[in-house]
Amino acid sequence: MQKQISFNDYMLISCGTLAPELNYLRKEGFLDAKNIFFTTPGRHEVIKELETQLIQKIKTAKEHAQKIIVVYGGKFCYVNADNPYRTMDTIIQEQENGISISRINATHCMDMLAGESEREKISGGQKVLWLTPGWIIYRNLVFQDWDKGKANENFPQHTGGAVLLDGIDFWDKYCREHPEKILEFSDWMGIEILPHKITLDRLKKLLAGCLVSSLEKEIAELKSSLPAHSAKPSMIRRLEELEAKLKKTKMELLDDTN
Repeated sequence: MQKQISFNDYMLISCGTLAPELNYLRKEGFLDAKNIFFTTPGRHEVIKELETQLIQKIKTAKEHAQKIIVVYGGKFCYVNADNPYRTMDTIIQEQENGISISRINATHCMDMLAGESEREKISGGQKVLWLTPGWIIYRNLVFQDWDKGKANENFPQHTGGAVLLDGIDFWDKYCREHPEKILEFSDWMGIEILPHKITLDRLKKLLAGCLVSSLEKEIAELKSSLPAHSAKPSMIRRLEELEAKLKKTKMELLDDTN
């Protein structure tokens, strides 16, 4: 995806598990957001803490920008067993007063890196445990309070092993620098870790999709506020600017797909 779009009006809030990929996109110049706030990795296991951190990060982000992108999955990152109707989107909507918040259109972090059909192709129909670099780097947080017994109950059923979705050339460098950590983690899980190189194209498209949804919402709100007659020239100019920006972003997404 060519760098023709910009995130410079946005603050990002993401699970810390995706810090390696988002910082990579920042370094290469694709992601020029004002800032990125990360919650502690692995909080999907501790949803009360996740909710508290997410709300606090949104409140902090509000002080610096009127547009926020939340990089959290909608289906699996926040599962409230006590109140199934309370979802990630519910939490976001409660914080949206006066600002625009878009959430990335994915179910979880693995889905942000490789879609369902791509994961099916990679797995070859086998049951695998999906990993990202963050799941390895922050494994003590992701698997907080897991003992060997719980590991034995969960990991060996993944007969296809643990597949690492590596879009940042992480595996070779980490193996050279921390071979003992890889061996310890694999031994603890009782399954082999199998690296699989991918691109970050899907993550880029999903982030750009947040720009589209945010622009569409801003345009709709501006149109609804226009008076029936004698709209101010400044409002018309703003509408034209937004529509041009939306068209440009959509064209880039379409060009990248073709």
